[in-house]
Amino acid sequence: MKCPFCSSENTRVIDSRPADDNNSIRRRRLCDECNKRFTTYEKVETIPMNVIKKDNIREQYDRSKIEAGVFRACHKRPPSTQSIIEMVDDVESEIFAREEKEIPSQAIGEILMDKLKDLDEVAYVRFASVYREFKDVNTFMNELKKMLDK
Repeated sequence: MKCPFCSSENTRVIDSRPADDNNSIRRRRLCDECNKRFTTYEKVETIPMNVIKKDNIREQYDRSKIEAGVFRACHKRPPSTQSIIEMVDDVESEIFAREEKEIPSQAIGEILMDKLKDLDEVAYVRFASVYREFKDVNTFMNELKKMLDK
């Protein structure tokens, strides 16, 4: 590992510990040349996955798009940033557990809405209104009735 300060390749690990709920390893390193310390993270490389959009265009999976959608839905709502990140972690784990190279965006949306419903009902309705493209108030009311009947 190259030192980010002096670009020397003579670095060594001085401490290792689990990070991100044992999904990665945090390593403290020391450069033998300049004696500066820096941190690296080691994570298992996942299978590259493509998302099949509604118009059949394929694009590479991007976690930040899921996070952005959930953060928008939860704007000015009670869920903490940490609980949102944990929920997105759960969604991502479920997606990658399928071990498929391609996944329809609808499948991701359904998994996400299922988890969002448990996190915050208002955020769920906000997300669903955009995701399901509610055309009018009646469609919106039908979704609310489904929630209230459960």
